[in-house]
Amino acid sequence: MKSYPVAPRFLLLVTVMATLFAACSDEEPIIIDYSNLIWEDEFEGPAGQLPDATRWDFDIGTNWGNNQLEWDTDHPENVSLDGEGHLAITAREESYQGCDYTSARIVTRDLFEPTYGLFEARIRLPVGRGIWPAFWLLGANIETVSWPACGEIDIMEYIGHAPNTIYTSVHGPGYSGGGCVTDHYILAEGTFDSGFHVFSASWGVDFIDWYVDGVHIFSVDPGDLSGSWVFDHPFYIILNLAVGGNWPGSPDDTTVFPQTMLIDWVRVYQ
Repeated sequence: MKSYPVAPRFLLLVTVMATLFAACSDEEPIIIDYSNLIWEDEFEGPAGQLPDATRWDFDIGTNWGNNQLEWDTDHPENVSLDGEGHLAITAREESYQGCDYTSARIVTRDLFEPTYGLFEARIRLPVGRGIWPAFWLLGANIETVSWPACGEIDIMEYIGHAPNTIYTSVHGPGYSGGGCVTDHYILAEGTFDSGFHVFSASWGVDFIDWYVDGVHIFSVDPGDLSGSWVFDHPFYIILNLAVGGNWPGSPDDTTVFPQTMLIDWVRVYQ
């Protein structure tokens, strides 16, 4: 049975951090009592089983606007439970559908699309040049308004040749791609591929706060943006492991395959 480091503990951490930041920062995290667990996946089940179809769907294909090199599949070899309470998203070096790599990208689109909340995932990240995993939210209205007008909240992005650093960002009209509003966090010790870490975003009316292992690392509100705030409507969750692309570049001779993004759990509170 997995433990639940949830609302009371998180609220306490946020309260403590808010007190500390009040002395040294103009940006304090918003304190909210997230006492209602509204959605979760603990990834319990037999090894080789696909993720729960009532919670997750798949994006199948390649090049989602970033010139990445993998073909994302719904194959158990790329995305399945490991039988030990985790979901393994695995990038493999293999020729498939004209691509040199396969991996996976799972989404809660049309299944779970909340507005606001605390979004958390406990993840062990892969490593290597050209490896690009992410835990993020995308505006559910993307089909009608397109990107970036739909909005994008990157709770955690990471490039495998910098294994002690993660990035947090928002994209919207006037602040997208290389011009997004972003910050990064560097582990004091160790690397993100050597153990599990909890990545969180608290999103509400006119604010988003990011945390790593309960430590506040970044805040955004409408005044921080060069364009309009587009974060007051439903979003869905994405977990993916890209290979290559505009930002991380391509794998090289130092990159070892397969590489796995191992997710212990995902939880959402309001």
